[in-house]
Amino acid sequence: MKKFQVTIHFEMDDEFTALVPSHRVYINTLIEKGIIDHYIVSMETQRVWITFTAETKEETEDHLIKSPLYRYWSCEIDELFVVDGMHYRLPALQLN
Repeated sequence: MKKFQVTIHFEMDDEFTALVPSHRVYINTLIEKGIIDHYIVSMETQRVWITFTAETKEETEDHLIKSPLYRYWSCEIDELFVVDGMHYRLPALQLN
């Protein structure tokens, strides 16, 4: 499986806000299935960053299209070469 970084730009209105709860249910489902690793939202810049685990960009886009908020987005999907960080490492050993 490959990793993809999705950058989303959005603009909010009342209809967008009404769809947020159903969108969150969908995103939570993808997180629980291990399809989404990270989901980050900035209200300051109205951007979202999502790290997906998928076989292809098309598979990633198929997941995005199913969101109730998809029509409010402009998206960029980039395949990642290296993904590293504290969450991808084994926990430190603590001797008793």
